[in-house]
Amino acid sequence: MGFTEASALQRCKEDAKSVTNCQNAASVQGVHALSELKMGIVLQARGGGHRVQDGDSIVSCHVRGKLKKDRLYTDLIATGDRVHWRPIRPGRGVIEQVLPRETQLSRLRPGPQRIPLEDVIVANPDQAVFIFAIRDPEPHLRLLDRLLVIAENNELPAIICANKIDLEDDERSAHDMFDLYEQIGYPVIYTSARTGQGVGQLKERLLGKLSVLSGPSGAGKSSLLNAIQPGLGLEVREISEVTGKGRHTTVSVRLWPLDGGGYVADTPGLREAGFFDIDPEELAWHFVEMRPYLSDCHFSSCTHTHEPGCAVKVAVEAGDISEERYDSYCRLLEGQ
Repeated sequence: MGFTEASALQRCKEDAKSVTNCQNAASVQGVHALSELKMGIVLQARGGGHRVQDGDSIVSCHVRGKLKKDRLYTDLIATGDRVHWRPIRPGRGVIEQVLPRETQLSRLRPGPQRIPLEDVIVANPDQAVFIFAIRDPEPHLRLLDRLLVIAENNELPAIICANKIDLEDDERSAHDMFDLYEQIGYPVIYTSARTGQGVGQLKERLLGKLSVLSGPSGAGKSSLLNAIQPGLGLEVREISEVTGKGRHTTVSVRLWPLDGGGYVADTPGLREAGFFDIDPEELAWHFVEMRPYLSDCHFSSCTHTHEPGCAVKVAVEAGDISEERYDSYCRLLEGQ
């Protein structure tokens, strides 16, 4: 992927923000005072009617025509958006205003297109939680590295959940697998839905926040969510099976409210997400442990693979950067 594609996504983000702000202002002035509108959060963005939560009630809302007047280079409505909406009849409403997004998890929309368009997977997330089993299945750490790159690119704090800790007789060996991530600054929570270990700690991290969840199949996410909130994991799994059909799409990403406040968003499609908006020269920046060495390379265009005078390679040889993470970097750089 070249610089042009990466720049295109940045341009469409800036253009879309400008257009959205203009539409938001125009949509309210002279039509409905803000005091007449209700505040809600989009639990699920979908074409037939967006599911909006307002307190304890959930309504189906369509978008006011004026909001769709100008062409946008991003999704007009995304799961997680905060909106002002107007009731029209019981259970139905009209979205009059989309509030500016504070954060977002997005990518350049894949497929052929004349104009680059942004695909917003979740709007306004606070953090990403990546759930991996320590065994059964064995953790695929290169996938974890890919997910961490996506989180860094979207400026999302990431938490690693090492699940099924009860399957390991020697807990120290489980820690050995994930210690390198703690050493570079990522919090790791060791959990077991069966014994309850770490469940309370994970729940504390989720309450009051909008958390994006991802990880490989079989990692025990459903059981873990059930341990956090009875029935939650089952609901998430049933919807995922119905909408994903085994393809793990992100089209029907949905927010699930947590008792006590906060939401979780299951995003299995992140596993297949490509780095549509990351230029190869910028990939190293998304490996947080490499950042201190990037400015010390002899060549400003260093790819940290074969060039002489590469400070990153020196750090790997000295043991300051793990060989496993460096290997992940090289493979991702090659598109693997």
